[in-house]
Amino acid sequence: MIYLDHAATSWPKPREVIEAMADFLEQAGGNPGRAGHRLSIEAGRIVYDARETLAEFFNASDPLRIIFSTNATHPINLCLYGILRPGDHVITSSMEHNAVMRPLRDLESKGIHLSVVPCDKNGSIDPEAFAQAMRPSTRIVAVTHASNVTGTILPIAEIADTAHKSGALMLVDAAQTAGVLPIDVQAMNIDLLAFTGHKGLQGPQGTGGLVIGNRVRVNDIEPLWRGGTGSRSEFETQPEELPDKFESGTVNGPGIAGLGAGVRYIMKRGIEAIRAQEMDLTQQLVDGIRSLDGVTVYGPTDLVRRTSIVSFTAAGHRVSKIGLRLDEEFGILSRVGLHCAPAAHRTIGTFPEGTVRLALGLHTTREEVASVIDAAKKILR
Repeated sequence: MIYLDHAATSWPKPREVIEAMADFLEQAGGNPGRAGHRLSIEAGRIVYDARETLAEFFNASDPLRIIFSTNATHPINLCLYGILRPGDHVITSSMEHNAVMRPLRDLESKGIHLSVVPCDKNGSIDPEAFAQAMRPSTRIVAVTHASNVTGTILPIAEIADTAHKSGALMLVDAAQTAGVLPIDVQAMNIDLLAFTGHKGLQGPQGTGGLVIGNRVRVNDIEPLWRGGTGSRSEFETQPEELPDKFESGTVNGPGIAGLGAGVRYIMKRGIEAIRAQEMDLTQQLVDGIRSLDGVTVYGPTDLVRRTSIVSFTAAGHRVSKIGLRLDEEFGILSRVGLHCAPAAHRTIGTFPEGTVRLALGLHTTREEVASVIDAAKKILR
């Protein structure tokens, strides 16, 4: 089996991740922050260690400004619903995942003004387009760091600079780039970074979080829900301190232990080395797939401007049939269709059928890529 669906979730997980989760359940297992006994204290230590690891990884100023959640969708919703008010204006791009587009469309129906800046056929965009879309009422600029359809990397630092000049906050969906590309929230001027744990960070599903930058006033964000936090238990109102304000209920201790181990695994391997390896494999895959008759490969030709996602269509062939044959005849696992990003497919001209998406990962080899190219050649022939 050749697994090429890492844009959906990474697999297999590093052994360190599995062991960290098992150790939490076997050796700690208490409810972090909910008691003073040894198991609760040990669980709390593991959770805080993961918080510190992520703060170092993203160059966040304070580990307490790392908020744990269940995925990237939750913190995106937290930021959009927690900050925007009727009459506010928000800007996004035409390459967004539904994790961004669906809450924005809902908020639009409730009085939020929305501008969608169009990208080109490769999913690229000129930061100046955001400057032209700015209004005095612009509160948030919300964009993906890289498309989950084409792998196109957007110029986040430049867009953030434009947002800040107008007094807006920069919200970045890093679901496809955390653990894949170097991310420095301070150097890139990112105010709010939503990340998921189960993709590039090599953690388990059900983990993710939000990095809150220094420009963000925490009092301006309303929690999505309220409840027990293990702190300020004498009050029936939600605490204002971080991270408790946004972490009601018991956190996913085993998952966070695994996430912390996944991030440490990435740091040990080196994000630059991982990026170089994936660029090499992506070039091999793009060149091979593009050489086939009738095939269109989407996204930038310059590998510096894309991740290791390769989407393609083939004239006269349904993408669903290509994906089925890759799986059943060759044991190659891909993803076909719209990838929860209809706006992106409208942008690149593949709506409503979508594309075949091949997403390389940490453990993909050159031999596997060669096998994928050979299988595609046989299917299309």
